[in-house]
Amino acid sequence: CTFISLSDEMHRPTRIVIFAKAPIPGFCKTRLIGALGEEGAAALAAKMLCRTVEVAMQADLGPIELCVAPEPEHATLRALDVPPEVVWSRQAEGDLGARMADAVLRTLARDENVLCIGTDCLALEVKHLKEAAHALRQDPVVIAPAHDGGYVLLGLSQFDASIFQDMTWSTDQVFRETMHRIEYLGWHVTQLDTLRDIDEPEDLAFLPIEFK
Repeated sequence: CTFISLSDEMHRPTRIVIFAKAPIPGFCKTRLIGALGEEGAAALAAKMLCRTVEVAMQADLGPIELCVAPEPEHATLRALDVPPEVVWSRQAEGDLGARMADAVLRTLARDENVLCIGTDCLALEVKHLKEAAHALRQDPVVIAPAHDGGYVLLGLSQFDASIFQDMTWSTDQVFRETMHRIEYLGWHVTQLDTLRDIDEPEDLAFLPIEFK
């Protein structure tokens, strides 16, 4: 396995990498199209993306990177109200694991810790991001489980490819399998609160009132 350790410095910056799809009708939030239609699902995706960036900015932990598909120059992304200090990047090729691994390696190579989040969890707040960044001062990994069996946040100060490779993504086993792999590595992990993603039509009942 590949192992890189970059956790010697206690107070190096924490980069928040936000993974997002451009809010293109029919391209994003496809599991909500049946309930909201393509345009409605895309509009919700845009609001969720902007809200996630806002929370990341408020956490004030370090650089914020918006890692997007299909490309940062897409008109639907550039039309969003994203602060100019946010860094844009293109997601790597491959499955979610390959895309996350690429971003994590790039970040650790800058001598920064990394918090990987998506835009689907409106319950993820500043306090969770701060708690996660603090945890990385002592543990190599921090994770916030999702109610659906995945996770809404993964933070790392070290890298091992096994955390990302050959994972069956978008299933209820992702969190459990990830924890199993971390345990196999012998790494101590901080586990945060279990939070809810907005992925399926039944999740819409948990939308904050300002998103309805």
